[in-house]
Amino acid sequence: MKSSFLKGNDTLSFALTTDLLLTVPLVYFLLIRKSKIAKTTVVPFMIIGLLIGSFFLPKESQSYLSIFKTWVLPIIEMSIIVFVLIKVRNAIRKYKGIKGSIPDFYNALKSTCYEILPRALVLPFVTEVAVFYYSFINWKTREVGANEYTYHKTSGTPALLYAFILVIGIETVVIHFLLTQWSIIAAWCLTALSIYSAIQIFGFAKSLTQRPISINEDSLTLKYGILNEVEIPFLDIDKVELSSKSLEKNVLTRTLSPLGEIESHNIIISLNTENELIGLYGRKKKFILLGLHVDDPKEFKEKIENALQQ
Repeated sequence: MKSSFLKGNDTLSFALTTDLLLTVPLVYFLLIRKSKIAKTTVVPFMIIGLLIGSFFLPKESQSYLSIFKTWVLPIIEMSIIVFVLIKVRNAIRKYKGIKGSIPDFYNALKSTCYEILPRALVLPFVTEVAVFYYSFINWKTREVGANEYTYHKTSGTPALLYAFILVIGIETVVIHFLLTQWSIIAAWCLTALSIYSAIQIFGFAKSLTQRPISINEDSLTLKYGILNEVEIPFLDIDKVELSSKSLEKNVLTRTLSPLGEIESHNIIISLNTENELIGLYGRKKKFILLGLHVDDPKEFKEKIENALQQ
């Protein structure tokens, strides 16, 4: 319920707005300034204060909130975006210098966001940014290194994902015209949601070409675009098989592809200890047996076996 006693009291409205948008975030900042908590967590406190003010203050007392929304909030948003971009750029340069190879944008973005965002928000934020990055910004062909292996060239997954986009497009057009007869707003809301879904699928498909599997000095990094990834120490690997046989049904049996049995595998990796497959938005699944598809499975198997022997 909105407070009626604030109506016409401009001074009190200003004081409460200042407390919600400035005083509380400032006190929070002073409390965390010497801790390891990201300083950018002050911004959510401002947003919460804005929401509280919008809900509890009468409309006549929200003039200062409106000023904040119109002039201050966009500046804060742009500052955060610029700050993140600068941090990502520096992280990519640092990563490239350490690794001596083409940097992985997704990894660089994650490491940057862990420094400036609350941990619970990192993976959802990174996933959304990565989808748009791979969809609209990164169109260069990814050069594959000596110890890197692709998995999209002989797989039917990219074609399947693009087919999903085509189906979404056709169904959206048909349903849009049907819904306009009932509600124009509902029709456009559904269309916007369908476009967003198509962009996400397109970003997932593009990320398959940009994030190859890599054999490192003491570990194996498996990636399936931004949909799944895991780094397995060589000490945890029991054996690597060239096989397309069906995987046994088990809670610790997984496929690198989230499509499961829809996409065939040609490599099976058995572990001697559990590892965790990290999926979209940070979802984790334990496994001890993993099936995956590699474009050059024989060379991939030989390289891992040589690395295990060394």
